[in-house]
Amino acid sequence: MRYSQAFIKTTKETPRGADTISAALLARAGFIDQEMSGVYTLLPLGWRVAQKIISIVRAQMNLIGAQEIMMPTLQPKELWLESGRWDKIDPPLFKLKDRHGKELALGSTHEEVIVDLVRDRINSFRELPQMLYQIQNKFRNEQRSTGGLLRVREFLMKDAYSFHQNQEDLDDYYQKVIVAYRKIYSQAGLDVHLVEADSGTIGGEKSHEFMTLAETGEDRIFLCGACDWAVNLELVKDIKKCPDCGNKVNVYSSIEVGHIFMLGGLYAKKMKAEFLDSKGKKQPFIMGCYGIGIGRLIGAIAQTHNDQQGLIWPREIAPYQIYLAELVKGKGEKIYQELTKSGVEVLYDDREISAGIKFAEADLLGIPIRVVISEKTLKEGKVEMKLRNEKAAKLVDLETIKKLSLSRN
Repeated sequence: MRYSQAFIKTTKETPRGADTISAALLARAGFIDQEMSGVYTLLPLGWRVAQKIISIVRAQMNLIGAQEIMMPTLQPKELWLESGRWDKIDPPLFKLKDRHGKELALGSTHEEVIVDLVRDRINSFRELPQMLYQIQNKFRNEQRSTGGLLRVREFLMKDAYSFHQNQEDLDDYYQKVIVAYRKIYSQAGLDVHLVEADSGTIGGEKSHEFMTLAETGEDRIFLCGACDWAVNLELVKDIKKCPDCGNKVNVYSSIEVGHIFMLGGLYAKKMKAEFLDSKGKKQPFIMGCYGIGIGRLIGAIAQTHNDQQGLIWPREIAPYQIYLAELVKGKGEKIYQELTKSGVEVLYDDREISAGIKFAEADLLGIPIRVVISEKTLKEGKVEMKLRNEKAAKLVDLETIKKLSLSRN
């Protein structure tokens, strides 16, 4: 992409209302735009990051046998009455009426819809287990939206729902999801801890959150440094020693980047969703629920991957692999074309502005590799390369750039 043609507008000023590092940097670098409190547009750079994360999530879900669907955003009141959550879920639903007076809700979650879908289509234990997921906008009527993409009213989310004939089968699958989630976070450049958590208004027998440590995180967890046991402070008042290994635990601030639930038969019993077991007896489906907020993940990564100059994107989710800064007019075109043909994603800064501005914007945008074409590099027959997370630049040949850009490490 040529910078001169790109829909990118950066700013030195922190926008009003940007109350976290991630909100400020994402807005200043032109990744997001706030429409109103808790509602954001993902601009081209932000959408490219979102698409990279979605690809990682989709690949891992598919590997554990999940099948992708797309459920409706508009949900009928009747389903929510079946589960008993129409007036009880927190945050409360966004409710509306159509022109016929029928009461509807904008989907904040999809347990009711997925149970209604499955109870009409699965009749026998032979058809189980099943795992269905979607990547779709959700709407949550938050009282106070904070942290940019970390707590919003409209957001993109991967939510998945598994159906089983018994608790043992759910237990096994739950562990598969944990492994898949760890791979997702690793690819996205996040270190996470699996934390025992409060199930809230989603409910169920138990739940776990995936937390990444951050000084400015709104959650607080007890964490054992010896065995990695962790629990959200919401569940307990005070713990001095790890219940698993007996070592001392400490309190850390963190950001939630995923939440998974063992729902058991909660929704199936309320909504009379049943199948025939091996003895021909009706049984309620045993369920699991698994969520990852795509926007929240972007915010968490931005919150934990930055310095005073700007963002520092992990390579697999960066909007581009290379920021190509042309300091001699017209001399970057050939390299841009060659890199692009090799499959490298390049933001080619072909603007006639100072080198200082280009370098500052390269740092702000956080693209992993900065490549500079200057009089000096042209004489040497090489290019200047600087990694975003390093201070020193060096002269290298173009093949080195290609290999580094396309590598997974």
